[in-house]
Amino acid sequence: MNKQAIACGFAAVAAFAAVTVAAQGQAQQDFSKVEIKTTKVSGNFYTLEGSGGTIGALVGPEGVFMVDGEFAPLTDKIMAAIRKISTTPVRFMINTHVHPDHTGGNENFARLGVTIFARPELRERLMHPAPGANGAPGTPAPPGALPVITYDAPITFHMNGEQIEAIPVPRAHTDGDTMVHFVNADVIMTGDFYRSLGYPNIDRANGGTLKGMLAGLSEVVAMAGPKTKIVPGHGEIVDRNAVAAHRDMILVIRDRVADLIKQGKSQAEVVAAKPTADYDAKVPTASTTSERFIGQLYAEIKAGS
Repeated sequence: MNKQAIACGFAAVAAFAAVTVAAQGQAQQDFSKVEIKTTKVSGNFYTLEGSGGTIGALVGPEGVFMVDGEFAPLTDKIMAAIRKISTTPVRFMINTHVHPDHTGGNENFARLGVTIFARPELRERLMHPAPGANGAPGTPAPPGALPVITYDAPITFHMNGEQIEAIPVPRAHTDGDTMVHFVNADVIMTGDFYRSLGYPNIDRANGGTLKGMLAGLSEVVAMAGPKTKIVPGHGEIVDRNAVAAHRDMILVIRDRVADLIKQGKSQAEVVAAKPTADYDAKVPTASTTSERFIGQLYAEIKAGS
């Protein structure tokens, strides 16, 4: 049985510390130079890409349904791009996870009348963010940035001739992940527990786990059909075979790291052993994400997760 929690308010959203490349680069980025790319994916479903996580937009006479909203400074540009494909109001938004390149625009969209949905864990982390990598406390998001409806079981929306399923993915990239399945369009959005760009990011500071990520990837593979378009949080749209290969890669690297730990290797020694070496040429941005991923695997395995 679904549980829902209701809350309301309005205020400016604040960026908080998060373990993502996008979040780390936010302070330095000139958002005035960002352009929004709109792509028709299937039927009346589109993606929008600017800076940060990929946005989903289902359009139609009953309004616009969004998945994620990127950084706050981009809201006007995102709305301008949406207006080119729909003149109806944006009614609903799902947050796939807590990081500010997906939730940063929450307050702005809420002021426009958008109802925001998310997992209760995500809402809690917006209110009580994890410390930054340097130990500095995170800045809580004010009330207007918070999702107003939360769910801890799958919920279904019926809109514009589409059946939209918001499916919790427990403790994967973070502890508040959601995948979104557009049934008729045959599209699955994963947020960042699957990225086709770089090695996985198990954000342990925000409740992510290796076990949950593997379970989420397996659920995507099981749910997807041969023609399903899988939209990752970052990177190119793929099919279920790519997600299955990504999951299998994680398992291979996990086992290599586990073997090195059994040999008594330190984290630095495990990194130096290059357990991802034979995958690096195939993984975009491997050079900037492999060491992070190996460190996360090391921590997970040492902790017995």
